[in-house]
Amino acid sequence: MDGGLETKVAFGDMMQAFEAFKDANDERLAQIEARMSADAVTSDKVERINRAVDEAKARLDELTLKARRPQLSGETAEPPMAREHKQAFESYVRKGEAQGLTGLEAKAFSVSSNPDGGFLVPPEIEMEIGRRVANFSPIRAISSVRQVSAPSYRKPFNVTGFATGWVGETAARPETATPALAEIQFPTMELYAMPSATQSLLDDAAVNIDQWIAEEVQLAFAEQEGTAFVIGNGVNRPKGFLDYTKVTDASWSWGNIGYLPTGVAGNFAAANPSDRLFDLIYSLKAGHRQNAVWVMNRRTQSAIRKIKDTTGNYMWEPAARPDGRATLMGFPVAESEAMPDIATDSFGLAFGDFGQGYLVVDRVGVRVLRDPYSAKPYVLFYTTKRVGGGVQNFEAIKLLRFGVS
Repeated sequence: MDGGLETKVAFGDMMQAFEAFKDANDERLAQIEARMSADAVTSDKVERINRAVDEAKARLDELTLKARRPQLSGETAEPPMAREHKQAFESYVRKGEAQGLTGLEAKAFSVSSNPDGGFLVPPEIEMEIGRRVANFSPIRAISSVRQVSAPSYRKPFNVTGFATGWVGETAARPETATPALAEIQFPTMELYAMPSATQSLLDDAAVNIDQWIAEEVQLAFAEQEGTAFVIGNGVNRPKGFLDYTKVTDASWSWGNIGYLPTGVAGNFAAANPSDRLFDLIYSLKAGHRQNAVWVMNRRTQSAIRKIKDTTGNYMWEPAARPDGRATLMGFPVAESEAMPDIATDSFGLAFGDFGQGYLVVDRVGVRVLRDPYSAKPYVLFYTTKRVGGGVQNFEAIKLLRFGVS
């Protein structure tokens, strides 16, 4: 089936499943209202259709990512040095011939790679890995990303804010207070993957080595960094936004993440559960709210999908087009499996402007070390990149705590 047609069919299936889910859930809610409990058969039907919506959405997401995936550049007008690098790298991967890469690095005065630590991949492979990882890493996709050539990224910020005021045209300009500056630092940590191949696969000229490496490492990199950006403790990995000190939003101060409680341990309030979601939305300042995104896992999303607002409309809506995102109360939803489930005192829901709030730092360069000895007859490719991350604006992200306080 044609890729575009397949995507349209999957989009139609998801919309049909969601309509069936709304009908079944309406029936369940009517039963609860009439006799204080829902029929077991109806509840089971709702859950089955809810799972079908999840499966249809996952299939649609997979097809959309596949359609958006850019092709690696072919033999177009490349600079001679880049073409030479690419040919030398392919010889190294296929046959283990490192002389070409060693010579190139000597010409470029490179000290960042060597035969013991691996060789830098050509720039187009690095870019392709970055694009693929961004497609599968939900937090990276919504955060700011900076590339650095140093081991860490330092960012100064003004603790007290700048002194400003209004003055007349000829009035004296009093000296402003000296700003108090502080610095936040984001070190980069090593992230690795180790795909393997048989020598016969590497000898096959039809195999696109560039694409093979990018495909093999994308999921490993995306899963590891996607988890670290949420719950990482900052030790040999990025610091996740849930690892910072969390305080009630009324007591918020810089350096902490503010949260609102649902008022019920491990759940939303039974009456008007959508009210707390509205409160969370408006806990953000207007400048951050307009670019905000919900972050939750699929189980939390499944629970929220059943909630209606006070006018009887479902607050969760599927994407309006195949390459779009589901929305909750008009704001897009990013699905991260690293987010906690709904449980007593869990922070299972985040809402914020992650483009301003969270920073991902990539150190330039992806390295590959060929190892034909450790797992014979397979050839291992120890692939590494350096990644860091952390909160850069503490007022741009808010959390919902499923607890009394």
